[in-house]
Amino acid sequence: MKTLTVKEVARLSGVSVRTLHHYDQIGLLRPAFTGQNRYRYYGQDELLRLQQILLHRELGIPLGEIGAILDAPGFDRLEALRQQRQRLSEEAKRYAQLVRTIDRTIASLEGDRAMRNADLYKGISPDKQAEYEAWLVEQYGGDMPERIALSKHKYESLSEAERLELNQELHDMEQGLAEGLRRGVPMGSPSLDPLLGRHRAWVSQMWGRPCPPEAYAGLADLYLSHPDFIARYETIEPGFAEYLSGSMKVYANRQG
Repeated sequence: MKTLTVKEVARLSGVSVRTLHHYDQIGLLRPAFTGQNRYRYYGQDELLRLQQILLHRELGIPLGEIGAILDAPGFDRLEALRQQRQRLSEEAKRYAQLVRTIDRTIASLEGDRAMRNADLYKGISPDKQAEYEAWLVEQYGGDMPERIALSKHKYESLSEAERLELNQELHDMEQGLAEGLRRGVPMGSPSLDPLLGRHRAWVSQMWGRPCPPEAYAGLADLYLSHPDFIARYETIEPGFAEYLSGSMKVYANRQG
């Protein structure tokens, strides 16, 4: 493999040139060599080490500890990758469950659609359960459990096939809107209106009542009101939470 310049590594990895310079200065990621032109050059080993740095950061390891981990005498890159894959696989399953929990909570809060109390915390790590419950009560009132219980019959009237169909419809719409973000379509562009119209109709179906423009804009605010809600959309595409919420508000304004 040919060596890469610091700018090429930055483009490849998404890490800024300034950050790569900083990693060099603190001894976390040295280039393979520095040319006579004073350019830094990186080879395969450096790219793999950078991958490890970024993976450890994704897993919440402080930057100051990563160097010690990677430079430990017994560090095995292949074994580290296997362990990281296992941990991320478990997190992916938890986030998938969390997405389902958030969808059900949103439907319950905004449309009085029933949700069992036991389902409020599926996918949420135990140390966040108390925080999440307190936030729900603070935002929507102390009668939250009663409201959910009263709407239980309505929710359970749906067949499993109907629930799966609704979830697939939502998935298709969100992927379509996320593709707009990926392609650089401006937030709230009229070209997104067909998908946003479908999304608004889906919301109405979930609520069991009309979703006027002002309510749709309010739902957009809800999507950005809690870190766990934001996480639900960031797992689809980075930046999607703000993109979706902003697009919904622009669309609602056009419909108002």
